[in-house]
Amino acid sequence: MYACIDLGSNSFHLLIAEWSNDEILLLERCSEKVQLGSSFQVSGEISPQAYGRGLECLEHFQTLISHHGVERYWALGTNTFRIATNADRFVQAASSIGIDISIISGVQEAILIYAGVISALKDNEDNRLVIDIGGGSTEIIVGKKHKRLITYSLPVGCVAWKDGYFGAKINGYNELARKLDQATLAAKEVFESIASAAKKYGWINVYASSGTAKMLTAVCQRNGNGNGNGKLTLVALRQLRATMLKAIADGLELPGLKEKRRDLLLPGYAVMSGFMMALECEAVNFSARALREGMLGFMVNSGKKSQILEDDNLPDVSYAGS
Repeated sequence: MYACIDLGSNSFHLLIAEWSNDEILLLERCSEKVQLGSSFQVSGEISPQAYGRGLECLEHFQTLISHHGVERYWALGTNTFRIATNADRFVQAASSIGIDISIISGVQEAILIYAGVISALKDNEDNRLVIDIGGGSTEIIVGKKHKRLITYSLPVGCVAWKDGYFGAKINGYNELARKLDQATLAAKEVFESIASAAKKYGWINVYASSGTAKMLTAVCQRNGNGNGNGKLTLVALRQLRATMLKAIADGLELPGLKEKRRDLLLPGYAVMSGFMMALECEAVNFSARALREGMLGFMVNSGKKSQILEDDNLPDVSYAGS
């Protein structure tokens, strides 16, 4: 019995699975919006409010791990843990709950995301580009089969962009539109820093994983700007823009948008649009698999080396109750 705990800057995720007869049986999957990286831009620390939400979530996860009789677990901290000045104190507090957190680098995070995404794809000779927009960072990988060609972790994310561009009270449609344009341009500039190097490898398909991609794909689809096959296009995003801005400015419901992600819609839109423009991607395919599935594959295979993991030592898996 395995548990994968993904501690992101926006959400904490838990996946519990059983490995039997070479098949994976998912027993539990849950996510909680903790926003550990919220307001981080100002103080450089995990705020007291986010600190409390994070530990409360881990207590819940620990209860589920005990209930399912998990034997081995892996808890990985990502961008906020890499840069927050009080991250070590949070890690110590989590340990007292019974969850030992390993902090991984942006490259290690990207490796596991790529492994998770391709686990659902057919093996072929095509180069693939994978993007995962997180709360504090975005990981980009171009790979071929199980070999990654380039790997980047960039300081752009939906929570960071929320705090940086949409944190203060914004009045009216026009002001929101101006902020959205600023945020999109800023994201585009970040992605342009790696665009030339990435384009040298080329790719056939682009896959976008995690919450921002899922949210934007759903909202475009429900508002008549999608085609229902899990594909998100730049044309659809541009068609959505006016409807989205009006809904946010006037406090209206937007079909396909979950209320708990409402504050991340505009920053997520800005980051995704900036990426697609900078790398000239007309469309991305939403991937339901990401970091957690990559973690699970690594655990099930007992950490055996593969081409994806070459030269990047990942932290050890922990034993529950140890």
